[in-house]
Amino acid sequence: MAPASPSLERLGDDLVDHPHRLLIERSLHSILEMARIADDTDDWRLISGALSDLHEALAAFHSYRSTRKVAVFGSARSLPQSSNYQLAEEVGREAMAAGFEVITGAGGGVMEAANRGAGAEHSFGLNIQLPFEQDPNPYVTAAGDRLVHFRYFFTRKLFFLRESDALVVLPGGFGTLDELFEALTLIQTGRTAPIPVVLLAPPGHELWQHWPQDLLTGLEREGLIGPDDGDLISRADSAFEAIELIRHFYRVFHTTRINDDELELLLHVPLAEADLLTIRSGFQDLLRSGDFKLGESCDDNDRLRHCLRFDFDQRRVGRLYQLIAAINALDLPRSDDLLHPEQRSCLEPQP
Repeated sequence: MAPASPSLERLGDDLVDHPHRLLIERSLHSILEMARIADDTDDWRLISGALSDLHEALAAFHSYRSTRKVAVFGSARSLPQSSNYQLAEEVGREAMAAGFEVITGAGGGVMEAANRGAGAEHSFGLNIQLPFEQDPNPYVTAAGDRLVHFRYFFTRKLFFLRESDALVVLPGGFGTLDELFEALTLIQTGRTAPIPVVLLAPPGHELWQHWPQDLLTGLEREGLIGPDDGDLISRADSAFEAIELIRHFYRVFHTTRINDDELELLLHVPLAEADLLTIRSGFQDLLRSGDFKLGESCDDNDRLRHCLRFDFDQRRVGRLYQLIAAINALDLPRSDDLLHPEQRSCLEPQP
């Protein structure tokens, strides 16, 4: 057996005290196992390209995780004089004014407009390298290291959903619909935490007026989706309303996580026993077994948060959205944490 290269030996030394050493070793083991079976150049182009995408995207978002981000989807063909473009630009401005960052696919049309409205300092662009080459728009090009060039759609989609805390979907073509249904699929199956998905169109635009509801009604009638899955989607009539829906979604609710096979709704503030009684009376159908319990749990930043814990029936994701809406509507005592729904890691109270 050939001796390990000096670079691999140094890597081993670097991993000794790494907090995620076991996961890193597992990843390296997978690569070595692939080396046993992947002997085609195209195989290794795929592996190398996907890893490069992951590396570059993780580096781009690493320093910006504390602020929530709104992904804006829509047609790349919308011209600057169109109502679709102007509405997307307004979404970018409203999101930035509310303290959110904006993520787009970095191209023209709706993507350009949203980046233009938010400004380069509040924008991210997830560009895709295409055979006919999609050039990033000038507003996100100026964002520097916030512009990521992806080789593959699947890694690009991964980071859209991984880094976005909300989606605003304006009228668009196949790509826009693909992104919309990808998000709904991952939310419905529990592969991503609940986030607000808002359909928005200019006044008089018919795309979102009829067919989404007709489609949902037809799918439900055939038993192909749950009776409450339509609640995964919200609709807004203005950019301001779209951003207000997103702000309200995170008023009390922070995110979800799984702990000991139970779902935890992490919250910014504690609920009272009276609130728990209201939840018990209105949402028993969410339980596979047991009961709703109040407690505490750590979020991804190891901050201790209040939580609502229960054995969740995963087939009722639409009803879960209704529970989140009910919690966000509670009349709770004023708290600094309730004032910053745009923050993933809430700001420290000012002295």
